[in-house]
Amino acid sequence: MNEIVVPAGIAPPAANYALGVVTTEATRWLHTAGVVATRPDGSVPPSIEEQARTVWNNVGAILEAAAMPIASVVNVTTYVVAGVHLAPVMAARDRFMDGHLAASTLVVVPALARPDWLVEISLVAAR
Repeated sequence: MNEIVVPAGIAPPAANYALGVVTTEATRWLHTAGVVATRPDGSVPPSIEEQARTVWNNVGAILEAAAMPIASVVNVTTYVVAGVHLAPVMAARDRFMDGHLAASTLVVVPALARPDWLVEISLVAAR
């Protein structure tokens, strides 16, 4: 079971995430690599909206293959290329997480490993 940490005396999160998550009784952990928006055919969608949806679909496939439900996600790190509109990235995360809160960090970077990649996500899940 994961417990959301809601500390008194500090500002609430800036979006839909937890400032901290305590994991208890976990026996399985999943640590993903950086997941990008490459489709199964190797193509990369051109728009940030499509990339945001695709990257979360890819994350979902990894969670499913590992038998980890969304509720097991305890930490998400999102890397976004500078200048990219953040609203579609945040909206895709919120749709995927479906109300589940995890500790979350958003990092704006000058570039990712390939010039067509605009967003990359890594996460930790515990169950």
